[in-house]
Amino acid sequence: MTLSNVWPAIKTSGIALLFLAFPHAPTYGQVNILDSLFSFNTGTVKTSNALNIISRQTGYFFTYDSKLINSEKRIKLQFTDTKLSDILRYIINNDSVDFSVINKYIIVFRKQPVKPDILQVPEWKVKDLTGTITDNETGEPIPYATVGIRSAGRGTIANNNGEFLIKINRDWLKDTLIVSHIGYLQRKIPVWQALGNEFNIKMTRDYIPIPEIIVKNQIPQEILRRAYNSIVKNYGNTPALLTAFYREAAFRKNDLHIYSEAIVEIYKSSYSSPLANDQMKVIKSRKIENIGLKDTLTVRLKAGLNSCLVLDGAKNIFDFLLPENYSRYDYHMTDIVKVDNGTAFVIEFKQKPEVDIPLYVGSIYINTINYAIEYAEFEIQPDYIRKNRSDFITYQAKGYTTYPTSIKYTVSYKNLNDRYFLNHVRGDLTFTSRQKKRLFSTSFLVFFEMAITDITTEKVTRFDRDEIAPVHSVFSKTITDYDREFWGDFGFLKPEDNLLHEISKMQARLQIFSKQN
Repeated sequence: MTLSNVWPAIKTSGIALLFLAFPHAPTYGQVNILDSLFSFNTGTVKTSNALNIISRQTGYFFTYDSKLINSEKRIKLQFTDTKLSDILRYIINNDSVDFSVINKYIIVFRKQPVKPDILQVPEWKVKDLTGTITDNETGEPIPYATVGIRSAGRGTIANNNGEFLIKINRDWLKDTLIVSHIGYLQRKIPVWQALGNEFNIKMTRDYIPIPEIIVKNQIPQEILRRAYNSIVKNYGNTPALLTAFYREAAFRKNDLHIYSEAIVEIYKSSYSSPLANDQMKVIKSRKIENIGLKDTLTVRLKAGLNSCLVLDGAKNIFDFLLPENYSRYDYHMTDIVKVDNGTAFVIEFKQKPEVDIPLYVGSIYINTINYAIEYAEFEIQPDYIRKNRSDFITYQAKGYTTYPTSIKYTVSYKNLNDRYFLNHVRGDLTFTSRQKKRLFSTSFLVFFEMAITDITTEKVTRFDRDEIAPVHSVFSKTITDYDREFWGDFGFLKPEDNLLHEISKMQARLQIFSKQN
């Protein structure tokens, strides 16, 4: 069975660790918090509880590599007018750690021979930097947070578990690691401090108090119209070269059947030109399959690569953003949220009850200053999804009836030097298939995802014809096998634990497939 991920209705062609926030913490002026004096009379507590108590009293939150601190060790938190740095050294009792303060965060990191003076750094070219991004209040992972190097135009996306891996070049030691997500305060960590650590990076939600009258007086369609008219200004009228990590997978029930991934390059044409001018080529790819001879039913995703191009809704304009479609939707501005160093309108949309063709329901986030599209999450209206069956299933196995049950997408953009670029695309599609004259059905989950890891705007040229990838094909059929040590210095998206577990269960030949430039 072959699945195609497509725009429905109007566009039916093209796609196939740490502690709670305490809002009333005192402030300490311009004095470095580590030099400030504190008194505690708590008695014997676990190290983790001691840090929690300190966080509550100071209003500063901790970020640290859990391997450096024994959270279960019991210590005596008994101090009078003592520098916070001395208290922390006593609690942690590890001579290999040091501290720094950035905004309201105290970073506990492993001392390195790495200093801003690059001459002191041992010879190396690229190192892996890994970590986990979680909500400061709930401790829950934050999926798809953006992790990047401030000045380099390089970055990655956290996976569904909030885990990330980014390749750090030696030249970036003086740079800053930027972590951001819609609705959270941006985090900044010096690269030279991050090396050698695997931080649990806590993100703090930023609640923006907005009088209800301000929300009510906003006209969503006018905000959308300004966003539509500002696309070329915000996204550029010159081409760019994007390097990205792409992956797709197909599950039958809970078993992974097919997993494919690749490094791709995208020639992203001017946003004043049509989508057809964009190009993609595959630099490296691999796959692993777990399909046996006895499997009578499986799924493959068609045109996953092209889906990632088409879902760039600033280029292939989102259906719900087009002015001619405003009459088909109900729009409501529901919030204003933090995004990087600015704010964004949150506009929810849903097709009107009298519109009986399948359209979308979801939210779009639009910058309050320049009206750039920051983020969108949407799905096909569930009540009408079965009407789109033929748009998503291009080949049906004989004797089976298959139909979609959920089609969801997310798209995000990032601002680099006052220009917005595609950042992350994800599609999650679920299907049910039932054999004729059988009572029970089989469920399938298919996802595809692309994360931009590098952006270049200088000396960008189109690809040669023989380099262009067959983006409308079944990607998993264009590559051979899987190799665990494949990516080398290329940036890639860290697989989730459950996906790694499923891949480890697969039986496949391990061979390298590489499509050279």
